[in-house]
Amino acid sequence: MTKRVAIIASNGGMFDAYKVFNIATASAATDAEVAVFFTFEGLNLIHKQGHQQLPMPAGKEHFAEGFKEANVPSIPELVSMAQEMGVKFIACQMTMDVMNLKKEDFVDGVEVGGAVTFLDFAYDADISLTF
Repeated sequence: MTKRVAIIASNGGMFDAYKVFNIATASAATDAEVAVFFTFEGLNLIHKQGHQQLPMPAGKEHFAEGFKEANVPSIPELVSMAQEMGVKFIACQMTMDVMNLKKEDFVDGVEVGGAVTFLDFAYDADISLTF
């Protein structure tokens, strides 16, 4: 029986991105079905320009060298990996309307939907996480 992992990404910082995409790709690697619902600042994680230039949190600049030394993939690489592994990306329609964003503003392959779209997946999830 396939496991399901439902993730809500509502924060848009670099560390948030690593949490979301690390759990999503690790879950997909174990053959779980994974869906990520991106809402509010979380939309930045799949924004065509935004996800390519996420700032390191203030006072945490020393992590940049650690990421490099540990060969941690960049956020754009993790986004691509997640998509290649079949992770479903759902952009929140309501938040997009509020922020005046269009589907074209996001990486290819993003599904636009409301909370009900995510809930249809999450109702049967074995694990639900929020970042």
